[in-house]
Amino acid sequence: MLKMKLQIFGISNDMAGEISLPSQFREDIRPDLIKRAVLALQSARRQKYGSHPEAGKRYSSTLSKRRRRYRGSYGFGISRTPRKILSRRGRRLFWVGAFAPNTVGGRRAHPPKSEKVLEKKINKKEKRKAIRSAISATVMSGIVRERGHIVPEAYPFVLDKKFEGLEKTKDVAEALKKLGLEKELARASVKSIRAGKGKSRGRKYVTKKGPLIVVAGDSKILKAAANIPGVEIVNVKELNAELLAPGAMPGRLTLWTRPAIEVLEKERLFR
Repeated sequence: MLKMKLQIFGISNDMAGEISLPSQFREDIRPDLIKRAVLALQSARRQKYGSHPEAGKRYSSTLSKRRRRYRGSYGFGISRTPRKILSRRGRRLFWVGAFAPNTVGGRRAHPPKSEKVLEKKINKKEKRKAIRSAISATVMSGIVRERGHIVPEAYPFVLDKKFEGLEKTKDVAEALKKLGLEKELARASVKSIRAGKGKSRGRKYVTKKGPLIVVAGDSKILKAAANIPGVEIVNVKELNAELLAPGAMPGRLTLWTRPAIEVLEKERLFR
């Protein structure tokens, strides 16, 4: 069952009170909506591509089929495939197929077109509901464990305001280890070599998704936590379905700071 109140932990894993969760954490989990919202975000990042409009059409393949027309193909017993001149000997010309899709060097029948719209749409209310659904899944320890995260016994919990004031990466890492996330950080730091062409395209290694830290504003911890492998940190106003549910799988291990939850409730975000 969803806890209506969560304990607040300080940097040294000490109790600092309790906080009531806003209504965004009471949304029903909708994997179908979450998947639609994630696919909409991913499709918006796709780069448009297409072949050159004149690809395979640059040859002069006009060939007359009329009688006694110079350079024409009348009477040579060849098909009416568009052709270009390959060579000539006196008045005898030799042709080779061109332009048509079934010829070497010809155009493609149905090439990819850059004007094609790749982005998938989703309604605003559906997108907000998907984010609320992903938010509610972050405080359900069973779903978080099912996703593969190694969570401490006290999870879910909220971080104290002092956590946002950390300035150094090593301080953030030590604080996370004191909170019982040492095994989770070790799991997220393992790199594996990607299978496929991506190895030669600047994305050779793959890492697993670790904890997501949600803060209230532009604090110094945004830079400090960014260098920890597998850890992502985001302003609560910039949350989206893909951050909360990578790969459209809800239940990411998410650490909310107290100010972030207060902003979520006060400004009624994603309602």
